[in-house]
Amino acid sequence: MKKLSVKQNDLVVVLSGKDKGKKGKVLSVDPQSGKIVVEKVNMVTYHKKPRKQGEQGGILKKEAPFYACKVMRVCPKCDKPTRLGHKLLAGGKKVRVCKKCGAEI
Repeated sequence: MKKLSVKQNDLVVVLSGKDKGKKGKVLSVDPQSGKIVVEKVNMVTYHKKPRKQGEQGGILKKEAPFYACKVMRVCPKCDKPTRLGHKLLAGGKKVRVCKKCGAEI
């Protein structure tokens, strides 16, 4: 199992590949394979055959998983791609912080 820097519902920007520069929300994370699914990024076409009577088949599009190392977290305050740091609060709670502006994420 790999340690990933992104979590579900994080806003990320794609660093490489066909969707380079696109921003999106992380829909799911799989630490076992180190892959994530991002909204409206890495769209693939697949063919669906109708299984039940009245069900619609056809050519559909959906998001496919890709490696988490290809994305970087976007800071909500400075709106720039940034690495994550960690900080301990007074109560002993650990929070993620932006390395560029120092804001809590």
